[in-house]
Amino acid sequence: MSEPVKQRQSYWRRILGHTFVRWGARLGLLWVAILAIVGVFAPFLASSFPLLLSQGGAISSPVLTYLQPLDVLLLVVFFTLPLLYPRRFTLLHKLLILSSLLALAAVSAYTWIKPQQLVIYEQYRVAEAAGSYDWVLYAPVPYSPKDYQRDRGDTGLEAPLSQQQRSHWFGTEQNGADVLSRMIHASRIALGIGFVATGIAMLLGVIIGGLMGYFSGAVDILGMRLVEIFEAVPTLFLLLTFVAFFGRSLYIMMVIIGITSWPGYARYVRAEFLRLRKQDFVQAAEAAGLPLSSILFRHMLPNGMGPVLVAASFGVASAILAEATLSFLGLGLVDDPSWGEMLNQAVQSSRFNWWMAAFPGGAIFFTVFAYNLIGESLRDAIDPYLSKSG
Repeated sequence: MSEPVKQRQSYWRRILGHTFVRWGARLGLLWVAILAIVGVFAPFLASSFPLLLSQGGAISSPVLTYLQPLDVLLLVVFFTLPLLYPRRFTLLHKLLILSSLLALAAVSAYTWIKPQQLVIYEQYRVAEAAGSYDWVLYAPVPYSPKDYQRDRGDTGLEAPLSQQQRSHWFGTEQNGADVLSRMIHASRIALGIGFVATGIAMLLGVIIGGLMGYFSGAVDILGMRLVEIFEAVPTLFLLLTFVAFFGRSLYIMMVIIGITSWPGYARYVRAEFLRLRKQDFVQAAEAAGLPLSSILFRHMLPNGMGPVLVAASFGVASAILAEATLSFLGLGLVDDPSWGEMLNQAVQSSRFNWWMAAFPGGAIFFTVFAYNLIGESLRDAIDPYLSKSG
């Protein structure tokens, strides 16, 4: 059993090597990696609470007292993934270990971490101006995404670097919040809805498509009718309907985008399983009496995941666009930073606010473009005809 595992690993290493040999895929991966790092460390990159301060000789870190359970959970995942990469575990074992650690971290974070309920963003600026601290160290962007700077008078839309007494590199939005800070924290929503919605769609598509392709016959017919029904459901209008009835929730968006996007993955998996189910290694696994789950997901699925991964890269981009579209229409999250919501503010006032269109719009464009570059390179690396012609 060790020889097939070795061959499968070398195959995927070769595919990844051919994928990221192109500069487009490298640049796309670099952009996604930057967004991931920015999203994970957002509370330490953009916050109105000092990273460190000294008061009367005592040093403290106010930003740590305002961390949310989600912040801690993302940090745990970020530092756990590199530890799992070099280990000689199968992909299934790595997923089980990561899921267990994630569940344990989530329970611990939401049980023990109790963030401040009353948040006064300007208290440290006022105390610093009054000379209450020995020294203060702020984040690179010293504004939280919901800090509307009420202590500085009537604030609103300000162009980048238009004020002498305070520097907003990307300007401010209509309520006075810093645009760069909101963009940094909005990267979490963009990446989160992309990965979670695509993960839900892949899970449903792989299970249903695998059963359709392996059993064929009546199961395939019923599955295809189910696929056609879900393909006829318009995702955007379904999102609008749920927002109207159940309110604006990021989790509802993730679930709806996921359950309406799985038919494409099911078609890919079905086609691959129809091709693989008559192969010798599948027949040998059946003759050996292996359970159905082992045949489907341990022997057949790794050999048919290529088209699914290509579709997943485009699916993440589609999910990000769907959330941005909903937020641009004014039906996104309430008060939480979103690239689409900031893009909407570019045209809300009587004049065009170019910085509200250029920066959030550029972030959406580059993120979607990065995933498309990775998807196209992965598709060319998997397709042998495209590889030979290239």
